[in-house]
This record gives sequence, C-alpha cells and structure tokens, in this order.
Amino acid sequence: MTVEFRVKSLAALLLAPAGLLLALPGLAHGPAGHGPAKPKPISAQEHPWGREGDPKKATRTIEIRMSDKMRFTADVLKVKQGETVRFVVKNDGKAMHEMVIGTMAELKSHGELMKKFPNMEHDEPYMAHVEPGKSGVITWTFSKAGEFHFGCLVPGHFDAGMIGRIVVSPA
Repeated sequence: MTVEFRVKSLAALLLAPAGLLLALPGLAHGPAGHGPAKPKPISAQEHPWGREGDPKKATRTIEIRMSDKMRFTADVLKVKQGETVRFVVKNDGKAMHEMVIGTMAELKSHGELMKKFPNMEHDEPYMAHVEPGKSGVITWTFSKAGEFHFGCLVPGHFDAGMIGRIVVSPA
C-alpha cells in the first residue's frame, strides 16, 4: 500500500462523516415538502399568441390526444379572442410527446433549437411535456385574433407532421 493511497483513504474516512452531517437536513422527515406544491403565480407576459390563463376563468376544456403516429387529435381548433381554454393533453403513445403553442415561425425556431439540444429543459405556460400514458394541462388566454399553431417539438416529431392549428376569431 503506497503512502499516497493511505493518505487518500484516511482523508476519505475523515471527511465521510462531515458529508453525512451536511446531508442530514435534506433527509429529515418533517412537515416540509408534504402536501401540494405552492402554485406558481400566473404570468402576465404577452406573446403574439396570447398569455397564460387563470384556470378559474377557463370557459371550456379541450382534450388533445397525442400518438406515436405523430398526430394530434383534435388538430384544428376554433376559439374566440379573449377566451380562456383549458387544454388537457393526453399522451396515448409509448414515446414522450409535448404540446407547445405558438406562431409557426416560433415553433420552427424552437424545434431547430431542440434538435441541437434535445435534453434542454424548459417550463413555459404554453407548453406541456407529457410522459407516455400521462396527461398534462395548459390553460391559455387567446388575447389576439389570428391563426396560431401547436406542435410537438421532440426532435423528429414536428418534422413528421405533429402539428395542429388554432384559429382565433375576433371578439
């Protein structure tokens, strides 16, 4: 056994209890961390396709199903300007899928970025990342009239045609 090995072993032995003591508060079992997570405040940020909606003010719920055939069902939606919609997004496939609302240009740009950084994490109110067999929710207020889109930006899915359209009629 070399002197260097003995010194490293001794240092590891002496430092291990300190590491354990530092970790103990995180392992403590108490009331913190139990119960529902605090809801995030609703963002007031305006996008060309609207803003995050208040779930209490949703006027209707639209179910969107996603499949490994790279399709959304329904894929054409009609809403009115000012309407707040609760989307329940269900992944019927075996692969991860997502629904991202935006303009076609924004979705294409974001899709290219996802190809370069496929494990990029982001959490925006106009996105729902849904594991296989699970559901997600987006509540969105369509504050502007026009034609907008939604797509799955998991690399390859958007290019395979996993795109939908939202037509927002003037109030």
